[in-house]
Amino acid sequence: MTGTTTLYTLPEPFVTESGETITPVQVTYKTWGKLNQDGSNAVLVCHALTGNAEADEWFPSLFGDDGMLNPDEQFIVCSNVLGGCYGTTGPWSVNASTGKRWRADFPKITIRDMVRVQQLLLSHLGVTSIELALGGSMGGMQVLEWLCMDDRIQKAVLIAMGKAHSPWTIGFSEAQRRAIRADRNWNGGFYAPDAPPAEGLAAARMMGMMMYRSAPAFQRRFGRNLQDGHADLLQVNSYLNYQGDKLVKRFDANTYITLTEAMDTHDVSRGRGSYEQVLGSITVPVLVMAISSDVLYVPAEQRELAGLLGNARYAELESDEGHDAFLIEFPKMAEIYRTFNQNIISTDSR
Repeated sequence: MTGTTTLYTLPEPFVTESGETITPVQVTYKTWGKLNQDGSNAVLVCHALTGNAEADEWFPSLFGDDGMLNPDEQFIVCSNVLGGCYGTTGPWSVNASTGKRWRADFPKITIRDMVRVQQLLLSHLGVTSIELALGGSMGGMQVLEWLCMDDRIQKAVLIAMGKAHSPWTIGFSEAQRRAIRADRNWNGGFYAPDAPPAEGLAAARMMGMMMYRSAPAFQRRFGRNLQDGHADLLQVNSYLNYQGDKLVKRFDANTYITLTEAMDTHDVSRGRGSYEQVLGSITVPVLVMAISSDVLYVPAEQRELAGLLGNARYAELESDEGHDAFLIEFPKMAEIYRTFNQNIISTDSR
């Protein structure tokens, strides 16, 4: 399966919620399938924290007849978010007013800012209706904001997130940001060309991997086993160091700070009214999917969200893989979605 990756530049300067102007804003996005004549067969996929527009790489088994996405019938769109480092304008981009990279000076953004950029992109593409929008973690936050901000969505799937970023998750993100800022090589917003690898970002990723998985998954996978060829290195330590070093090679520390701070702004009631009013007014069918072993966004958050939405179904994916199960347990996710979709069809046919 192949898709098309494209770079789109917004025709006007973009003003963030905080009132700061970013220009130009470029958006890297990928599409699969073809938009129909009336622009009504679009599907929007929103990525998580360190993801990108390549949804067929991190959501591979959800594409095709046995998955949730069908490029033969749908026009599927996934864009790298504002503030990202995979082609969309973010801290690694050049600030046109200074001629230098934004780095730590990139404007503060929100989940709603990300969605506003996506709205402009989809309007540019000619999308008049979005038959499905789905995302997990930070991606789910974007989809929930879409439901509040745009009437083009016909149904949605929200995975492993809640109505607002909780004190638990905000505190966890702050600890990660502290690790990045404490890195002596970070130097207030950039790494010198001859500096050692970004140890702060590696440490933040290692913390993340502990929260993205679960104790049973680590026990099953690593136990207290030693790494092959090492007399004093446990497999779990080797794994975490590998994951930290791997992210450093593909991600930007300032982007990590920018996006986690944007996630902290996630609160659908902010400036709108009560949760009951805001979420109760959303009447399109919504599947809210929790992961049984998620310790970052615990299932209670998803049960609460489903109860507040005007037309939602709650489902729990049984897995010991933790929060990251939405990037692993594709057959289970597809089956839950099929049941949800069939129920919508059955209800509509009555």
